[in-house]
Amino acid sequence: MALKDLHDVSRRVIEGKRVCVSSFVLPWPVLGRGAEHHPVPTLQHLLRAHDENVVVDGIFGPRTEAAVRVFQASRQLAVDGIVGPQSWQALIISVGRGSTGEAVRGVQEEFQARNLSGDPSRGLQVDGIFGPRTEGAVNAFQEAVGIDVDGIVGPITWRALVSGMLLG
Repeated sequence: MALKDLHDVSRRVIEGKRVCVSSFVLPWPVLGRGAEHHPVPTLQHLLRAHDENVVVDGIFGPRTEAAVRVFQASRQLAVDGIVGPQSWQALIISVGRGSTGEAVRGVQEEFQARNLSGDPSRGLQVDGIFGPRTEGAVNAFQEAVGIDVDGIVGPITWRALVSGMLLG
């Protein structure tokens, strides 16, 4: 699915009506050991953004769990190695045009997960630079899911992305 098609998908999903964001955005996913694929790579990028040494491989194994536990302890969260709403809210970093780094890679990873072409080169590149293509993807996604279009990936947009909204 191309990003330009996101708006058409949203019309089918919400039947052309703008809905209240708080009632429409899916809840934060709950991840623990054994989880694989989306949104594990995004989680791993966010952990790296907080200086946790974890490989981005899409597998929530013992190393990712250990990094989650260290992160949770550093933020005075319940240390259980499970990423739920409180951990996600502490992990996310608002990013927008001009931002760089692992949090941006996490955003870009979300759009690669939505690239249904089967060809990673046709999707948004995961380069850690929040430039015009990333901003355009964010704007299109925000419009498609019916949230305020501002080009910034803040808490609501992060939640919509990692919860899997508009994911094939």
